[in-house]
Amino acid sequence: MGKGMNNTNDAGQSAESVEDMLRGELAQGDVILSTARPILRHLLANDDHALFSDEVIAKIRGMMTHLARQLLFELAKELEKEDRGPFVEQRQDALATMLLDDTAFLGHAHALSIEAQLAERLQSRSGIDPVLSPLLQELAASNDEAQAAAAMRVVASQARFMQHQRRMELPLSELPAELFHAATNALKTSQTDYPREAEAVRDRLRHEFDESDRRVGQMTRLVMSMAGNAKRALAVDHAGLSLFSTALCMAAEQERDVAVLALGENQCARLALSLRAAGLGQSAVEEQFLYLHPEITLPEGFDALRADRAAALLNSAATGTAH
Repeated sequence: MGKGMNNTNDAGQSAESVEDMLRGELAQGDVILSTARPILRHLLANDDHALFSDEVIAKIRGMMTHLARQLLFELAKELEKEDRGPFVEQRQDALATMLLDDTAFLGHAHALSIEAQLAERLQSRSGIDPVLSPLLQELAASNDEAQAAAAMRVVASQARFMQHQRRMELPLSELPAELFHAATNALKTSQTDYPREAEAVRDRLRHEFDESDRRVGQMTRLVMSMAGNAKRALAVDHAGLSLFSTALCMAAEQERDVAVLALGENQCARLALSLRAAGLGQSAVEEQFLYLHPEITLPEGFDALRADRAAALLNSAATGTAH
């Protein structure tokens, strides 16, 4: 899509030609996403190059260091170290490097940094609060006490998320389950001089971990509690970027990190298809683009693209089986 979307306004453009155009743009976006993680790994391995002192790169490195420090402090506690700071300092870089070498960690940290960056950009450009959106205000004031309490928990977790991002932090408890297990396993495999203690820390942390307590889990439950009104969360100006991203990934049946990255540059086709697959009509999709990509216009004939075809294009993009 990208710039090309501004140049595809021929009257009478068929649904098939719109699909072909979007399929091509989606394939280009997939190439960008598939190469992003190896490129990030390369950039993060080159500390001394001024070009790589980018905000996102710095945030990703900071998040991996923060994860390493949390794990090592738990190990120091297990070892009953009196002076834990020096123990952690000596080991954090090696463990952080191990995490940085894992493209799954890089991809997740990248999505989080982009989410916070876009939320701040929307606040600056359109006055959309990154924490307390109009929808969250409404839900927090709901007569449904359970829903109101859930909304307040989301507000609190979102405030913590933005604060953590400013500090370049990523709490262990906020990792998706598969990454949490990978992180704790990295501690065990890296601390070869304390194998039993590292294994004990890994097992203890896994026993204490509850993925449903994560910010994303809380937002997911809140959207589900809205039932028939859940579509209201698909308006970024009303829901705020983070709740909007959660509702979008649920409605379009996409991974949340991918849904967040679809909001960024060079992914306009994925965003348009995701919004259509989520059931939004052309005018609603255009409204979201006004906030997220005001310079982009949808191609003529986009309104003829059915939601099920948009979903099929998204689901088949990686394997190229959409027909």
